[in-house]
Amino acid sequence: MSTQPMSRRARPAKAPLSRDVIVRTGLRVLDRDGLDALTMRRVAQELDTGPASLYVYVKNRDDLMAAMLDEALGQVPLTSEGDWREQLRALVAAAVEAMGRHEGLALTALGGIPQGANALLVLDRVLALLKQGGLDDTTAAWAVDLLHLHITASAAEQSAYNAKDMVQEDHIAEIDRHYASLPADRYPMITSMREALLSGGDREAWALRVLLNGILSTPAV
Repeated sequence: MSTQPMSRRARPAKAPLSRDVIVRTGLRVLDRDGLDALTMRRVAQELDTGPASLYVYVKNRDDLMAAMLDEALGQVPLTSEGDWREQLRALVAAAVEAMGRHEGLALTALGGIPQGANALLVLDRVLALLKQGGLDDTTAAWAVDLLHLHITASAAEQSAYNAKDMVQEDHIAEIDRHYASLPADRYPMITSMREALLSGGDREAWALRVLLNGILSTPAV
């Protein structure tokens, strides 16, 4: 049988490279193979090109991760249903879900100031809702930082569960067994409050209420 090499002209044409294509490919690699597998070389292989070709569109892996985070935030609906608290609650929950769905993306947001187009839309919407709540400009601006930390921490926790293929209820049951085995004389509060510490309920909604109530009652100036 003939095994002559295929002409380049006979091969399927590769999709043209662009920043959007690279970002979507990065997300695909991340979700399929995990954070450790996300390298410029691996993304380039997925696109049937060399790593040097990617640097025309993204500066480095950090830049790629930031762009992937912004792509994920593009899935956050900017709802207008309900009062400002209900809208903010829905927006925060959607942001946590969008970021937590992809391993490691939430950590990219820590320590950074939103600059991507989708991240800025979310930021702008949060500010608008806080202003509807009657906050002055400075308090609203500082409040965004607190909410940003809450969102990223919650998303990072959810991402960690997903990466370990762990059901949260199973993890809590495991911790409960561990706490039950602790000596009460050494850990009196943990053992006596074990049930409360691991109780269910919508802690995310409660945490957001605590934040908002504190923000509303504590002006920055």
